[in-house]
Amino acid sequence: MKHFLRVVTQFFVFLYCKLLWRGLKFVVRKFTGRCELQRICYNNKHGARRTLKIESSLRYSKNELLQSALSVHPDKVEKTIDDVMALKKINPDTNPQLSISLQASLLQIVGYRSLVAEVEKLRREPYDSENQEHEDMLMKLWKELRPDTHLAGRISKQWCEIGFQGSDPKTDFRGMGLLGLHNLLYFAEHDKATALQMLHDSLQPKHKSTHRKPRYSTSLSFTCFLLHS
Repeated sequence: MKHFLRVVTQFFVFLYCKLLWRGLKFVVRKFTGRCELQRICYNNKHGARRTLKIESSLRYSKNELLQSALSVHPDKVEKTIDDVMALKKINPDTNPQLSISLQASLLQIVGYRSLVAEVEKLRREPYDSENQEHEDMLMKLWKELRPDTHLAGRISKQWCEIGFQGSDPKTDFRGMGLLGLHNLLYFAEHDKATALQMLHDSLQPKHKSTHRKPRYSTSLSFTCFLLHS
C-alpha cells in the first residue's frame, strides 16, 4: 500500500511540475515577447552550451515540426528554420541574427547525429575475411606497425607481436567490428610515433610480467576513442 501511494504521489508531483513548467514558459513568453528558442539564442553565446539547449528544447517540444527538426537532412536545414520561425511567428526581418544562430546550431546537431549513426554502422559491421577491402586495411595496419618485418601469412602467430590475441586477428574485432580496425589504422597512420611507442612499451618485460600477451590492439582502440571524443 505504501508503495502504491508513493507511486501515485510521484505521478502527481511529476504532473504538477510539468504543468507548472509549461505555465511558466507561457508567462515568460508573454512577459518578454520571446519564445524559448529566442531566449536561448539571445542569452547564450555561440557554442556547445547554446546548441545543447536548442537540442533539448526541440526534443521536448510537443510540436512535431520542432521534434522532426532534429533529424532533417543537412540540405533542408535552412527550409526547416524558415518553417520554425513561421510556426513561432517570428519576423525574420526584425530578427535576422536568430535565423543564422538557429541554422548554425541545427547544422551541428544533425551533423553530430549523422556521425554517430555512421560510427554505429561501422561498429555493427563484422570483419569479413572474404572482403578484399577489409583484408587490405588489415595488411596496411601490419605494414604501418611492422614496416621492416615480413608477414609470413594471413594466419600467423606474428599478429601477437602487435597485440592481437591469436593467429587470426579478425577474431579481435568481434566487439567493435570494423570500427576497431578503422581506429587502429587511423591511429597508426596519423600518430605513428605514439603508436610505435605504445607497441614498444607493451612488449617490455615489465608489461609481460603482468600480462601474458601485450594488448596493443585494445589500448589503441581505447586511445582512439579518447583522442576523438
